[in-house]
Amino acid sequence: MDHYNFYTGKEFEAYRYLGAHTTGNGVIFRTFAPSAEKISVIGEFNNWQETPMKKIYDGNFWECTISSATKGMRYKYRIYKKDNTFIDHADPYAFYSELRPNTASIIYGLSDFSFQDEKWLKKRKKCIDGPINIYELHFGSWRQKNNDTSECYLYAELADILIPYLKENAYNFVEIMPLGEYPCDESWGYQATGFFSPTSRYGEPDGLRKFIDQCHMNQIGVILDFVPVHFALDDYALKNYDGTPLYEYPHSSVGYNEWGSCNFMHSRGEVCSFLQSSAYYWLKEFHFDGLRMDAVGNLIYWQGNKERGENKSAITFLQNMNAGLKKRMADILLYAEDSSSYPGVTLPVSKGGLGFDFKWDMGWMNDTLSYFQSSPKERTEKYHKITFSMHYFYNEKYILPLSHDEVVHGKATIVQKMNGEYEQKFQQAKALYLYMFAHPGKKLNFMGNELGQLREWDEKKEQDWNILNYPVHDAFHHFMQDLNKIYLSYPALSKLDYVREGFSWIDCKQEAKCIYIFERRADNQRILALFNLSDKKQTYEYRTNSKQQFTLLIASDMECYGGQEKYEKEDLTLKGNNIKFQLSPFSGRYYLME
Repeated sequence: MDHYNFYTGKEFEAYRYLGAHTTGNGVIFRTFAPSAEKISVIGEFNNWQETPMKKIYDGNFWECTISSATKGMRYKYRIYKKDNTFIDHADPYAFYSELRPNTASIIYGLSDFSFQDEKWLKKRKKCIDGPINIYELHFGSWRQKNNDTSECYLYAELADILIPYLKENAYNFVEIMPLGEYPCDESWGYQATGFFSPTSRYGEPDGLRKFIDQCHMNQIGVILDFVPVHFALDDYALKNYDGTPLYEYPHSSVGYNEWGSCNFMHSRGEVCSFLQSSAYYWLKEFHFDGLRMDAVGNLIYWQGNKERGENKSAITFLQNMNAGLKKRMADILLYAEDSSSYPGVTLPVSKGGLGFDFKWDMGWMNDTLSYFQSSPKERTEKYHKITFSMHYFYNEKYILPLSHDEVVHGKATIVQKMNGEYEQKFQQAKALYLYMFAHPGKKLNFMGNELGQLREWDEKKEQDWNILNYPVHDAFHHFMQDLNKIYLSYPALSKLDYVREGFSWIDCKQEAKCIYIFERRADNQRILALFNLSDKKQTYEYRTNSKQQFTLLIASDMECYGGQEKYEKEDLTLKGNNIKFQLSPFSGRYYLME
């Protein structure tokens, strides 16, 4: 490790030096703790008795080698403060940890796992010009053994059932909620204690490597939810690590956040090196294809509040990290979860931006859900909540998210949010998804959304798979499968997402009727998307100077999807230059135009 780079926030491989590393002479332990009075290693190898560490380099680093230590043994650092009191800390750079509620680190070392995904990595590239259909996943609550939270599927086991499901449902990416070790299940991993340690809830780190390897061999990319903003309060972890606020701000006004956790102090080079080494570690050592970075707005602005001003140090950290990751692995993808209006999030760092590939379009999400929660009468007034996103869309490279945050904490599930009675909710949810997949931007859906789930997500329970025994849910799931397949199959729906030529409004002036018509294009392919979001059956006349052929690709009101329309053979292909479309209430459809 380059110590100068470490101190100045330019190091990306600090994990190769710090932490516990197996050698021919046992295990060498190193930690960074400038203000510690003394440090000892305690663990299974010395019956939890103290083996002193010695200061090395400039006196801020500590080291010892223990010949009796081997892979799989538990350990901690006993760190003494100036007043001779001590706390036993987990290793900040540990590669493996005990299962909660236990808190020790476990010797694991850098793996010699043999990946078989060379072909995937060679052809892996940015997907700006292609479809990205992401299935957001919480490992522990997608499926459980015997529906028992004490028996979660292990990483490698989950691969055997998840990958076929992803392929069957036409998802080409899976995004996994945070996997860095964390003590509290209810935090979902967003308040971590182990930034280099895959949670032991689902087995050993090599099991995660096997899961990713198998995804790649099945042409599925894997994104990790990464949290560079804050960390858990637990005193055995990063908080006051060397007896002082080493990783966090010393002042409570900025040291703690809305989630009750500690904010990283990004003005310290050592903290920046820690975080960007963690990011690189997941990408390099596990072959993740990208990172979704949580709460980016809380890095841009102090405490996420624009009125408190920009956090210049955190912005610089983001730029340096993103540029450094791209320099080392140009084909990885970086996603920003950011609800602010800060400009240039997806602009390259070389042009003054933050260097992300994509930004979540939280404005689209809020406007769209607000519209569909409204009554048909209110929609005439809220008509342009549906059109507004295209006024700003080309400012960034957006991804359209309907994530876990939208289906918890009393917010209701996506189907529940829809206005109206039971059957109308499913009608409108199908129309919403047709609109979402025709709208420019990559797509993300949280698990359970594709089932039309009516119960809010609970990290302790698996998805309600039994609801597929009910025709309305089975039809909805079938609709989502077909919609996903169409999205992956037709370039017009994704190739020119971020080019103005890829989208055009045909009619967005039907406020009284709540009708929307637009076209998606790429190369020589054209797809017409029509929506009637009112509660009345309506006719829309499409006029053109030249004769067109319209071939129906999908319609939300089809009988096979639980709708009322049978769509006879003559309805599937329409020809002419003056076509009258009969549109069911709360419905949408796509036509291939030739």
